[in-house]
Amino acid sequence: MDRLSDVLTALSHPTRRDIIRRLTAAPARFTDVARPHDVTLNAVTKHLKLLERAGLIEREKQGREVYISLRPQPLRLVSTWMHEYERYWNQRLDAFEGHFLDMKGRSLKKRGKETTR
Repeated sequence: MDRLSDVLTALSHPTRRDIIRRLTAAPARFTDVARPHDVTLNAVTKHLKLLERAGLIEREKQGREVYISLRPQPLRLVSTWMHEYERYWNQRLDAFEGHFLDMKGRSLKKRGKETTR
């Protein structure tokens, strides 16, 4: 898979998005990352592997503890990709708005002619 696909796949699950959200505050121990989720530790490990594969987190062992840190750089790929579509939709919506403003203007002109007769 390409890098953008890895990141989008990692972001596709609400548990993984929640893990990322929590890690924005500070690095956390594995057990603290797992605690709020109603899933097995094995499931959390799988979620973390997907996040790690996408480059969104890194693990660091300190003694007996494993700390998980956010690496937000890959989110820029998603932001850049989305920005391209934002321009597309802005152009389309601007054209749509222009069409309705033009129709409104024609309608007002037409009404003005009818009332002056």
